[in-house]
Amino acid sequence: MLKIHKKDKVMVMSGKDKGKIGEIVKVFPDKMRVLVSQVNIVSKHKKGTQTDPGGIQKYEAPISYSKVMLMCPKCEKPSRVGLERLPSGDNVRICRRCEQQIE
Repeated sequence: MLKIHKKDKVMVMSGKDKGKIGEIVKVFPDKMRVLVSQVNIVSKHKKGTQTDPGGIQKYEAPISYSKVMLMCPKCEKPSRVGLERLPSGDNVRICRRCEQQIE
């Protein structure tokens, strides 16, 4: 189970995009990878067709789950994520830095 979800705000901790902040667009739990907006932009050469002109197209590629860290909405800093069980039986994510619940 991954502790970060779609629409979470994350910071890239290593690699060519270190320090960039973006929102998770898609999660690939079987490959342990995430797609983050405006991060890991790669170029692909595409051959033209009758309807599309060819050329170099840029798009976002997935990066490893271990390279990103969740930005806590309360303290606005990257932090580790913990899980806590409520008395009602539900699991919630908590920020390890400020101990606040993450929605």
